[in-house]
Amino acid sequence: MNLLFVCMGNICRSPTAEGVMRQHLQQQGLADRIHVDSAGTHNYHPGKPPDLRTQKHAALRGYDLSALRARQILQADFSRFDLILTMDWDNQALTESLCPPAYARKVRRLAEFFQRHSDTAVPDPYYGGPDEFERVLDLVEDGVEGLMRHCRQRLGTSGSTGSPSQP
Repeated sequence: MNLLFVCMGNICRSPTAEGVMRQHLQQQGLADRIHVDSAGTHNYHPGKPPDLRTQKHAALRGYDLSALRARQILQADFSRFDLILTMDWDNQALTESLCPPAYARKVRRLAEFFQRHSDTAVPDPYYGGPDEFERVLDLVEDGVEGLMRHCRQRLGTSGSTGSPSQP
């Protein structure tokens, strides 16, 4: 299974989601079955690491984003990834406008997987303060938990070990 997280510049929200998801996959023994990546709808920061504030707040929760690098979404991503998870309505609209019709069902918002929050999007923290970066982490962690449940169902696994489901 292949998952792509998408935000505008690929330096705040989508690398946060990628890093959180990678750690959950490692912890639950699914890293060899689910590939994760992130991209931006705009080509603002190609090759750059996540915003330092993003890295700082993620590190405080035990997520290392330092090796991640920004890139722009590619046409090939629409066929390569099983789910393309956008962070907000604008990201979704732009991603859908780039997406060939045959792959439109793959584009969804991470907010669709929230378990505890009623928000409909993950807000952009770039021009905000520390509270906005913490809010992004709260929402991303919630969305990743729901997404993990979805992935385990699609893969036919249960629990946190990634072992096959019992009938």
